[in-house]
This record gives sequence, structure tokens and C-alpha cells, in this order.
Amino acid sequence: MGDRVRRLVVAFRISQAQLADVLGISAPMLSQVMSGRRAKIGNPQVLARLVMLERKVLIPGVAAGDSEAMKHALEDVRNSQPSVGRDNLPVMQAAGEETAWPVLREVARPSELEAAASMIDGHYPALAGLLRRAANGDLT
Repeated sequence: MGDRVRRLVVAFRISQAQLADVLGISAPMLSQVMSGRRAKIGNPQVLARLVMLERKVLIPGVAAGDSEAMKHALEDVRNSQPSVGRDNLPVMQAAGEETAWPVLREVARPSELEAAASMIDGHYPALAGLLRRAANGDLT
């Protein structure tokens, strides 16, 4: 859990205290998570915000380091009020294909995704398009 939180601090170029504010927990609690003194986040809404923020790292502007895009992503997560019940833990406002991108990027580099898309484009254009968007990190 600590590694996940550290990656967010680096990706969004923010302090631990700022991240704690976005997630809705205290800075000391976040510090405990980062240092390993606390193994998990028990509040489902805080966990939902953490996952939302991890996914927002994939937004093209955020991935490119655009300060306005990062600011907007942080504000969006800070202002979110995920409804959490026994049977669900919503981590995105809308389900989208971008949830597949991290998985695709774990198994192949962008150039490999592009090559695979070219190979199947004639027979499976929708799948080829998904691979290209995963390679480029955008929905266009």
C-alpha cells in the first residue's frame, strides 16, 4: 500500500499532506500507510478515492505532467463522494475501456500494442482500436 501511495505523490507532484487532503484522511494516517506501520486503509470511501486517483494518472494530460490536468484530477477526486455499500466499491464515475489500459500496458509496450493492432485491424477493427488507444493513452 505504501508503494501505491508514494507513486501518487510522485505522479501528481504533491506532498503527503496534500494527498491526505485529497483522499480525505489525516496526514499522520497517510504517513503510517506509507511507512508500513499501517497495512491497509479501512475506510471504503478513502480507498475508492485512492483507486480513482490511481486511474486518473492514465489521463493523457496528467500522464504528460500538465499542471492544469493534474489540478483538475486532484479536485475531481477530492470533491467525489463515492457511494459505498456492502456489495460494491465504485472507483470510477463511469466504467470505461481505460480500465483495461493498465493491464494491457503491463503485458506489452506501446510499440507492441501498436504492432498487434496493425496485425488484427482487418479482421477485428474494434479490438485494434482499443489496442491503439491503450498504446496512446487516450480515448480519441
